[in-house]
Amino acid sequence: MIEKVISFLKDCSFQDIPGVAKDNSIRSFIDIVGVAASATQTELSKIIRQHCASYYLHNPKISKPSSIWFDGRLVNSIGATLTNAMTIDALDAHDGHKLTKGHVGCGVTPSLIAFMQSEGNMDPKTFLSNLIIGYEIGTRAGISLHRTTNDYHTSGAWISLACAGIGSNILNLNNSQAREAFGIAEYHGPRSQMMRCIDHPSMVKDGSGWGAMAGVNAAYLAKNGFTGSPAITIENEELSDIWSDLGSRWYINEQYLKLYPVCRWAQPAVEATLNLKKKYNVKLNEIDSITIKTFHEAKRLEGKHPSTTEEAQYSLPHPVAVSLIFGKIGAKEVSEELINNEEVSSLREKINVTESEEYNSYFPEKRLAVAIIKLNNGKILKSGPTEAKGDPENPLNDLEVKKKFEDLTFSVLGVERSKKIYETITNYHSLESMQEVFSLITEPIN
Repeated sequence: MIEKVISFLKDCSFQDIPGVAKDNSIRSFIDIVGVAASATQTELSKIIRQHCASYYLHNPKISKPSSIWFDGRLVNSIGATLTNAMTIDALDAHDGHKLTKGHVGCGVTPSLIAFMQSEGNMDPKTFLSNLIIGYEIGTRAGISLHRTTNDYHTSGAWISLACAGIGSNILNLNNSQAREAFGIAEYHGPRSQMMRCIDHPSMVKDGSGWGAMAGVNAAYLAKNGFTGSPAITIENEELSDIWSDLGSRWYINEQYLKLYPVCRWAQPAVEATLNLKKKYNVKLNEIDSITIKTFHEAKRLEGKHPSTTEEAQYSLPHPVAVSLIFGKIGAKEVSEELINNEEVSSLREKINVTESEEYNSYFPEKRLAVAIIKLNNGKILKSGPTEAKGDPENPLNDLEVKKKFEDLTFSVLGVERSKKIYETITNYHSLESMQEVFSLITEPIN
């Protein structure tokens, strides 16, 4: 399949891509930008931005500088990719794909912008076509890697191939160099174990920044003659069915968008519980206990009392509790201010998570949860099996996408700048240059 992949990579033009795929890529792009802006307020982002500004200095003899988003400092493209991907990953609200059990855009988008800034390429069609190409390669690489390995690895393990691929395009690598880039990226992509971070949440998150950085490095190394082992996830003939529909099936149309900045696995439980509250007009003081019946991976999120935003984002009881109390889950609801809130803590204590073998059998194609609320008077309220909204079968509408963006960005960027970014990106087809977009998302926050 390597010849097919490289041919797709090199020959797929803006005109070849269906309009719906372009529209969905713009929705994912605006969503990621909103997440990144809000995530700059996290300690993770502050640390990684300072780290990259200190250790990934730009060399003007080699290329143009790339930007740290919403920061203004200039670094090289490798550092920009690392810091921006890790900032996005700092707030678990970005898009993803069910079969990859992870997130493509988190790494692909910052690496593409870093490459284009470094090469001085501001063509909008180049940006959008390569963004979509990155999603197509990354999603298939993720599905391939899950099929061929037993451990559950982070997104960074396969994002690296997507970033190497689009880097090959922006750097104008020949076919032989592109093949080496894929091989280098796969070999050095971080095979980090996702469930370690689920059980012990920390700033390493989903490995997206490290994987994207590995892919960017791979493209530059291949350009300079470095060689890599063949990328098994592409070249293994047993995986050819995954790659054979490249250019006819568009996985960009099958990404989900999240409503909440917490692990996707927790979101069916949130929606099931909120549905019960709304249907029966449940008052908080009426609740004796809440039981969530769900699949194994979601049960692993059962930590009741997080102490950091990372632990809150990888908790199931916490988002259920804050959603019931405040009616929403935004960046504030996973911040230390509300993590330590006494009312939230008290309600979290009443939430228990159980595992369903039936729901295990549906994962990852379906992520289901049932909520059971026991009231103080002994009455039992039970939801039906619930999936989180935002999946391609039940997508967010444009107003929901816009509201999410506003909720994430108004308090951080200010209303005027937030609206300007949203309008510029959503009016993408009228752009003559990406310079305005890049400037809007890289200027420092006042």
